[in-house]
Amino acid sequence: MPKHSAKEIVRELAYIVGGAACYAVGYCFFFYPNSVVPGGVTGVSTIVNFLTGAPVGVLSIVLNIPLFAFAWRHFGLRFMLMSGAGMALTYIFIDGFNLLGFAATHDPLLACTIGAALNGTGLGLVYRSGATTGGTDIIAKVLRQKYPYINFGTFIMALNVVIISAYALIFRRLDAAFYAVIAMFVVSRAIDTVLYGLDTSKVCYLISNKSAELDEAITATMHRGVTKLRGEGGYTGEEREVLMCVIKKRQITDIRKLVKAIDPNAFFIVTDAKDVFGNGFGNINEE
Repeated sequence: MPKHSAKEIVRELAYIVGGAACYAVGYCFFFYPNSVVPGGVTGVSTIVNFLTGAPVGVLSIVLNIPLFAFAWRHFGLRFMLMSGAGMALTYIFIDGFNLLGFAATHDPLLACTIGAALNGTGLGLVYRSGATTGGTDIIAKVLRQKYPYINFGTFIMALNVVIISAYALIFRRLDAAFYAVIAMFVVSRAIDTVLYGLDTSKVCYLISNKSAELDEAITATMHRGVTKLRGEGGYTGEEREVLMCVIKKRQITDIRKLVKAIDPNAFFIVTDAKDVFGNGFGNINEE
């Protein structure tokens, strides 16, 4: 297990505490009073709470115990301890805030969007510490070890769809299920914003007969490095030069104008890049 400085540990714990509190505020003051069921173990606990009145936090911790016990051998000690702290704090905050009986709004659309933004921000902060809040995150991690070709988010989405569908069938609340779907989308966007920022990076691939001019123009006017790749046309068999560069999202319009001005017939591909380090982007030493 790698050593971590006292400063790093304090920062990670601050992320966990802040994230747990933020998640609980979104759930207790927005979701719960408006019967918007989140995904994961919290969603299962919410369904049981509506049926029996048992505290959501206590139920969630109880449901997480076998999940942590099952996942213990799959992950490192540090991950499990940090995730255990994230899980416990989240549900302690939830039961504590629920005692206040406060609802920030009774508009279900506002509740699902604002509550989801807070939920996603909280989860993003916890994830930045390298931990999780347990529940379906752990299930998805274990399943992905067995099925690595399936995206992590796909597992999470599938598990959440099952939980929300169960709620809709049990309580015959199709409208609440639709609100929950909206909330799931907002949560995912909020998590991405916390983890990757608003100004995400893009990877551009350019295939052009004027690659030398494009290379020079991108380097000179956009101050971005260009990497030359060697390619071969699958149909023609001709060797082609492929330019690759990484830009900020806000620079997409600029590079499109530049390419159009030099070679309107260029083949131009833009894809997302979640993590980019070095040469004007993130520091690879930062977690």
